[in-house]
Amino acid sequence: MRRADREIKDPEEIRAIMEAAQVCRIGMCDEGGPYVVPMNFGLGENCLYFHCAREGRKIDILRKNGRVCFEMDILHEVRREALRCGCTARFDSIIGFGRAVILEDSGERKTALDRIMTHYGSEGPFDYAGEYFAKTAIIRIDIEQMTGKHHD
Repeated sequence: MRRADREIKDPEEIRAIMEAAQVCRIGMCDEGGPYVVPMNFGLGENCLYFHCAREGRKIDILRKNGRVCFEMDILHEVRREALRCGCTARFDSIIGFGRAVILEDSGERKTALDRIMTHYGSEGPFDYAGEYFAKTAIIRIDIEQMTGKHHD
């Protein structure tokens, strides 16, 4: 990171940012080039959980190449200033790298959906309709590397 004074190294602080973030963007790459999608997510232990349709470009890419980059952020404030290009922002962000796995085990799939539901404020226990559960792809990203950044 170019600005070491803005780097967040404390795992608890990084986790707090992840808990507060509402969207996680996943970056993938296929023969057509880079592809980034914003997604709802849930937090696991050193992993992230996502759900989506069982077919489409995202799933096609992940089946061929599970290497991903992810980003999440919290924009606290945009400030207009006379100096520096006219504006700046207060924010926290996380960028990480990992490997995506499409989950097949029904117990882990349910745990993943529970984590996603909990992340957005729902309280369990949760019951997922069989048809919905069967039609939903569940992705786990095992986090390999992650950095945080804070700007006041």
